[in-house]
Amino acid sequence: MHDDGTDPVLAGYRPPSQLVLDKEIDHLDVHCRAFIGLSPFLTMSTADADGWPEVSPRGGDPGFVRVLDEHRLVLPDRQGNNRLDSLRRIAANPRLALLFFVPGVEETLKVFGTGELAPADALDVDLTEFGRPPRSLLVVTVQRAYLQCAKAVMRSGLWDPAARVDRGALPPFGVMIRDHCKLETPLPDDATIRAELALEL
Repeated sequence: MHDDGTDPVLAGYRPPSQLVLDKEIDHLDVHCRAFIGLSPFLTMSTADADGWPEVSPRGGDPGFVRVLDEHRLVLPDRQGNNRLDSLRRIAANPRLALLFFVPGVEETLKVFGTGELAPADALDVDLTEFGRPPRSLLVVTVQRAYLQCAKAVMRSGLWDPAARVDRGALPPFGVMIRDHCKLETPLPDDATIRAELALEL
């Protein structure tokens, strides 16, 4: 640290432009709503009472996250592995961040706010998907939102078909989990695992 308390690494960056600062808004405007309505995938960042972070993927049909009004949205929780990592953290520390993706769109949308867990029938909104109602709801009160520029997705080639990785580049999922858990008996092959997962969507 410098004598004035600044980090020398951070000091090497140029200051953000006024446009970058001004793009942050305190509500979901028409563009945020449109982006969320097209998004089938997001990552959700939470932290426990001690500040230890966790990030979790969430997905569904485009628009699976429903905007209730310009300051609230609802995220249905589906059948998962029942670790409930994110939900337990939100119960202890309601602050969260969401990063929305739209396939083919290189920009992303960041939403920051607080979350409150609610029963599946708490809102008069039909959130049935894949023939099933959600297990519970996460109602998010939005405090900040802004569109993130395309640089990270451009660098990654995320939506470029030529950049897709052949699944054979990694061992089968069942093999990796077997090794992580130090199991002596093999798990089912990936086709069987995926078929079982499809029954719980």
